[in-house]
Amino acid sequence: MEIWVNPACSKCRAATTALDEAGVEYTVRRYLEDPPTREELEEVLGRLGLEPWDITRPKEAATHDAGLLDVPKDAEHRDRWLDALTAHPQLIQRPIITADDGTTVVGRDPASLAQVLPASSGWSLA
Repeated sequence: MEIWVNPACSKCRAATTALDEAGVEYTVRRYLEDPPTREELEEVLGRLGLEPWDITRPKEAATHDAGLLDVPKDAEHRDRWLDALTAHPQLIQRPIITADDGTTVVGRDPASLAQVLPASSGWSLA
């Protein structure tokens, strides 16, 4: 299992705590220090079933700096969104967790986390 985190993010810390409590092994990727490539973003988006604008943090200052505020969210502009996420990884929603079976979630809530934790882990939504 791999989790993309920003250590300063409370949702990332909560997700790693849940993984620890569930007793699963995982690899931490500090994606601001080790940004995903465009190909990696494409793979993650495919597993998530989402588009780049769906995992973009709209309130980040970099959204404005990247010129995304007025970019349409459509197939014609998809490359521009991907280019922006690659150039400004702080725009990527976090944490993104990929389980060993390929299941991938944006783990911002307990229900999403439950999707990547094995039932045998004993972890619950409580």
